[in-house]
Amino acid sequence: MGALGRVLIAVYVVLACAATFRSLYQIITKFDEAPLAYSLSAVAGVVYILATIALIRRGRGAWRWIAWAALSFELAGVLIVGTLSLVAPELFGHPSVWSVFGQGYVYIPLVLPVLGLIWLYQEGKRVS
Repeated sequence: MGALGRVLIAVYVVLACAATFRSLYQIITKFDEAPLAYSLSAVAGVVYILATIALIRRGRGAWRWIAWAALSFELAGVLIVGTLSLVAPELFGHPSVWSVFGQGYVYIPLVLPVLGLIWLYQEGKRVS
């Protein structure tokens, strides 16, 4: 694994922890204020955890396909939620991790799956 892979995984670890712990706190303390937003943030946290594990284990069995699926789901989520948060913000109540394409997380949720998918593709070409 090269330097890009190590940096990518490190950023996923940080984002997984940030999204998961923030969403758990929000769900425990104020879920009634924005149940959709906080649930989406929890889903994002779980997806980030799964993506992190899959990226680390990508060379073993089905993990490569799980990594592709997790990153693709993540990208679809940030695009769908990001768009909906702009055109129908009343649906959410409060921002989620993926609101406005990850604006609250400096757009890392938008950029990270793209970089991850490119990296997986490049790694696959090297192995083939």
